[in-house]
Amino acid sequence: MDDDETQLRFLVVDDTEDIRELMARMVVRQGHLADLAADGVEAVAALQQQAYDVILLDLTMPVMGGEDVVRWLNEHPEHGVGLRVVVITAWAGERRAVLHELGVTRVLQKPLRAQQLRELIAESEPGTRS
Repeated sequence: MDDDETQLRFLVVDDTEDIRELMARMVVRQGHLADLAADGVEAVAALQQQAYDVILLDLTMPVMGGEDVVRWLNEHPEHGVGLRVVVITAWAGERRAVLHELGVTRVLQKPLRAQQLRELIAESEPGTRS
């Protein structure tokens, strides 16, 4: 990618290091930027320091899970301006209704596939978000 304005900044949040690093590598290979957080506490700290375009958020993490991060964002909307929240989880079945109530419109199944990421990036680029 040759234009910084078309680069998206992702925050990748997962308590499993291998998964976190794999998703970040996928983002970078697509020409975008990726910061990492190992749990919700680190994610909230990052969100307070930096504006992101997309957060790839694991649902189940110790200390502070994905739902808690979304609740925090809802309570602190100034840190989520323009942020697209995408929950990445191995299981979301019974949590989908709660996530929808919290405003999460996108839940993707683990493992995240390159094609899913490409589609997500295309939907998230400036001028294409609804």
